[in-house]
Amino acid sequence: MAKIQDIYGNEYEIQDLKSFISHIKKYHTIDGHPDNSIHEENGYYFKINSDFINVLDNIT
Repeated sequence: MAKIQDIYGNEYEIQDLKSFISHIKKYHTIDGHPDNSIHEENGYYFKINSDFINVLDNIT
């Protein structure tokens, strides 16, 4: 399990990191580049930009 902060600074614990990253890459990137969309999960909100992708890359 991994913990990340949402856009409001709330800590979110990712239960299934592989599935979470897979979803982000499939639905929130274009040709592998973040699309600056917002991903909502269990009431937590994440802006999918290059900084967020870097956070995910450093978790794995």
